[in-house]
Amino acid sequence: MEGKIAQVTLVVSDQSKALAFYTQSVGFEKKTDVTLPGGNRWVTVGPKGQDLELALWEVGSATDPAQKEWSKHWAPGKAPPIVVRVDDCRKVYQELSSRGVEFPQPPKDYPWGVAATFRDPDGNLFSLSQPPSSWSRS
Repeated sequence: MEGKIAQVTLVVSDQSKALAFYTQSVGFEKKTDVTLPGGNRWVTVGPKGQDLELALWEVGSATDPAQKEWSKHWAPGKAPPIVVRVDDCRKVYQELSSRGVEFPQPPKDYPWGVAATFRDPDGNLFSLSQPPSSWSRS
């Protein structure tokens, strides 16, 4: 299959609160913020300079019956962490911590690099990953 992953859905309890967290505390940029017919709001954020977007999907916002059915078990904070590759994990940890971002796991050395994990206000996890400099970055 050829293609490009462009978006990952992140389940949140409040889109406005999540948007403020990701843009103000984490430093992501707002990519999309529109109100669709029927009143649903479509909000995406992502790292600056990247095409990847996180769709901030608010629990209970589905209006289509099929979407309501397949999303009924979605809940904030129930997915494995989304991994963000960084050049200096400790530096990013300090920067985000100074903005009030909560880290249940501060930077830790592993055989595969340095990692730290933070959570958003809904408990969704993100892992900052700094691979060893000897690893290829393709």
